[in-house]
Amino acid sequence: MGANQTWVTDFILVGLQLSAGIEMFLFWIFSLLYIFSLLANGIILVVICLDPKLHTPMYFFLSHLAILDISYASNNVPKMLSNLINQKRTISFAPCITQTFLYLAFAASECLILAAMSYDRFVAICHPLHYTVIMSWKVCVALAVTSWSCGFSLSVAHTILLLRLPFCGPQEINHLFCEILAVLKLACADTLINQIVILAACVFVLVGPLCSMLVSYTHILWTILKMQSKEGRRKAFSTCSSHLCVVGLFFGIAMLVYMVPDSDQREEQEKILSLFHSLFNPMLNPLIYSLRNTQVKEAFHRALQKKRSV
Repeated sequence: MGANQTWVTDFILVGLQLSAGIEMFLFWIFSLLYIFSLLANGIILVVICLDPKLHTPMYFFLSHLAILDISYASNNVPKMLSNLINQKRTISFAPCITQTFLYLAFAASECLILAAMSYDRFVAICHPLHYTVIMSWKVCVALAVTSWSCGFSLSVAHTILLLRLPFCGPQEINHLFCEILAVLKLACADTLINQIVILAACVFVLVGPLCSMLVSYTHILWTILKMQSKEGRRKAFSTCSSHLCVVGLFFGIAMLVYMVPDSDQREEQEKILSLFHSLFNPMLNPLIYSLRNTQVKEAFHRALQKKRSV
């Protein structure tokens, strides 16, 4: 670093760069969506905890997905909302790096939890007689702990590599929050190692789990097609289609952001994709599972009936 360079202590989040009226309108819309997301995922968690019929591996993983969605949205959305109504869109270095760390940790953990959910569906449909043995609570807890541990371990590695870099200007992060690729563009040093590690992590938490899910669902589809019972096929398709919808949304957007070559024209598109990931995806997940899952709807109705009878 040259003598005339100074260490950056604050960043400026550029955001969407819209008129004040439109940003105020978006603030109220996004606030409602965020509140709805917290409530929907919270209800899913409460229903799963209170209803003994949902104390199964499938809903165990779904509860972890709900926790991750609440955490993921709460890490990114509040700062984004405050920036929509505040012209001074600064964020200090430490909170920015913390936001990046948590963003990566929750995203990677969610990828692995979704992979664990697909394995659960594979065992349930393709090996139903051995389901309780294979998917014991010990195995479920081990899969959940591994998912969270791997997610946070990868995030620690990214953060350590990020902290070694000097940031001496410019200060403007062309994003809605401290997303790692946007932050790396401000480093006044070579970021090749960071980019290689990010690509390797994407292969581990995106490509690897996605390939395993494709293999699982190929076996699942083949098993479903061989079922004699129409009701059995319907139930199997119902539970699997919910998970496939969530996987398609989450992995599709993540791969577009992190595995497609970057360009100046893609920066605004990446903002919209990240907005969808942070705000809409956590809101859609409980809707997809509750609207398409009869057991969740029945458990919710039972919970309401118990409350009315008290």
